[in-house]
Amino acid sequence: MRLQDKKVIALVEEEFEDLELWYPILRLQEEGATVHLVGKEARKKYIGKYGVPAEAEYSFEEINADDYDAILVPGGWAPDKLRRYPEVLDFVRKMDAAKKPIGQICHAGWVLISANILQGKNVTSTPGIKDDMTNAGATWHDEPVTVDGHIVSSRRPPDLPPYVKAFADKLAE
Repeated sequence: MRLQDKKVIALVEEEFEDLELWYPILRLQEEGATVHLVGKEARKKYIGKYGVPAEAEYSFEEINADDYDAILVPGGWAPDKLRRYPEVLDFVRKMDAAKKPIGQICHAGWVLISANILQGKNVTSTPGIKDDMTNAGATWHDEPVTVDGHIVSSRRPPDLPPYVKAFADKLAE
């Protein structure tokens, strides 16, 4: 199991895109990674856009990004909320500075935009935030997954298989 010693933060907030949160978590766990669900409130049950619950194991204040090997940001409407938390932006900036894998799919690009880490990067996202991504200094590509160094980005749920494979490959390096 190639990811058995890896620890990953999976951010959660209300109205996450159900598949974009759970599919990566389950795939990474299958490869041996430890994935912790982290939200504003520990032990709070957050509800996805389609009704699937996710209970945060830890609050933002209870974890230290330095103790983790990667971070996952789901899409849905959650990113618009997540980007408002200074702790989340700090996690993303620390991962970026350390060149640790950052996974973002669909609207999750908003969090990376707010963290101000996309200047000069190649990315993809839902086409709905293409302008936001390019205005943040990124070069946007219409493809299932884009990998630029440690940043792994994807467009939408049908792209989950290549996205999570690319993220797991990056995490295994």
